Amino acid sequence: MLIRMVCPAPPGSLYGNRVTAERWARILRSLGHRVAIAPGYEDEKCDALVALHARRSAEAVFRFRRRFPETPLIVALTGTDLYRDIRRSQRARRALEAADRFVALQPLAADELAPHLRRKLRVIYQSADPTRGHVRRARDFFDVCVAGHLRAVKDPFRAASAARLLPLDSRIRVLHAGGAMKPAMAQKALAEQARNARYRWLGPLSRARTRRLIAQSNVLVLSSRMEGGANVISEAVVDGTPVLASRIPGSVGLLGERYPGYFPVGDTDALSRLLARAESDSAFYRRLRSHIKRLAPLFRPVEERARWKELLADLTRHQTRK
Repeated sequence: MLIRMVCPAPPGSLYGNRVTAERWARILRSLGHRVAIAPGYEDEKCDALVALHARRSAEAVFRFRRRFPETPLIVALTGTDLYRDIRRSQRARRALEAADRFVALQPLAADELAPHLRRKLRVIYQSADPTRGHVRRARDFFDVCVAGHLRAVKDPFRAASAARLLPLDSRIRVLHAGGAMKPAMAQKALAEQARNARYRWLGPLSRARTRRLIAQSNVLVLSSRMEGGANVISEAVVDGTPVLASRIPGSVGLLGERYPGYFPVGDTDALSRLLARAESDSAFYRRLRSHIKRLAPLFRPVEERARWKELLADLTRHQTRK
């Protein structure tokens, strides 16, 4: 099967949608399919189209559907699709109507869809392999990792602000890996580092170095205001690193409603208390680790591959019945 994948983010982009597109392409190729990724659609023939981002890829969706009304069309729903665009954009909603199936990264995505569209939804969890080799955590620090680019939607300095409120005897240090998408964000990170002894901005790291940082950390903080389902959660879970996350649907959908490591979006005080508790309360820390250990099978590569295989088989059966 020849699958064309539309991803508005260009090759080499730091945005998560591009990383997701390239990982999905590898999975689909491992299943025996040919995959071509492009920023748009120019009437090329294919056996299926996968479009990331309902609003930004809407024109490609409409053009493909006009040219190939019976050929399988999948729209991958991003966080901005689910939690902003389909509420505001008629084009995004029309793209959903045109699709045969949607892919979302966590099951709470269904709550954002109109009831008649929910039957089209398939959840495919983003997978990760455990970090290889011996992982050694620092003895003198309780390391808190933030792994994400410096963008406003990520609320990137929330952990740094929370760390400033900790008791003097706390061993917590915040290690932040991620590129600054705008010069002003880089300046803000450097200024925070200069005045906050607990915060270090590491800048953009390679994927391998970021993964090792997550594995070596005592906890990971995900403070985002909006996520479709962050892959960094999968990576932390498979490495046994507890997550402290803002309570947003994209994270609750992955970690579960009863996960004990949430704080309200933007609440510095609550995050500071949670950090202090994770450091000082060994029973609480064990609860966090026990919970994520139970989740780890969801994020195995074999599971993600199986869900893509079933989705394509489902579409093939659907096409045959048309």
